[in-house]
Amino acid sequence: MLWPMLALALAFCGIAVLAVLSVRVYAEVRRLARQVSDSSARITRAAEDLERATEPLSAQVGAVRRDGSAAHGH
Repeated sequence: MLWPMLALALAFCGIAVLAVLSVRVYAEVRRLARQVSDSSARITRAAEDLERATEPLSAQVGAVRRDGSAAHGH
């Protein structure tokens, strides 16, 4: 009777350890998902800032190209 009780106790402890580890994995996955979401939002903001910053430059390049092709008669 001792061995079946010991096997049952070990099985219970094993399941308890797996449950604790699964809760920890779940918490880490949630934390990682939150960080990925924050990073994605930052990247989107940076891309929008870059687009806004390049608009005046592209307008200047377009004006220079138009002036240059007009001066060369193209």
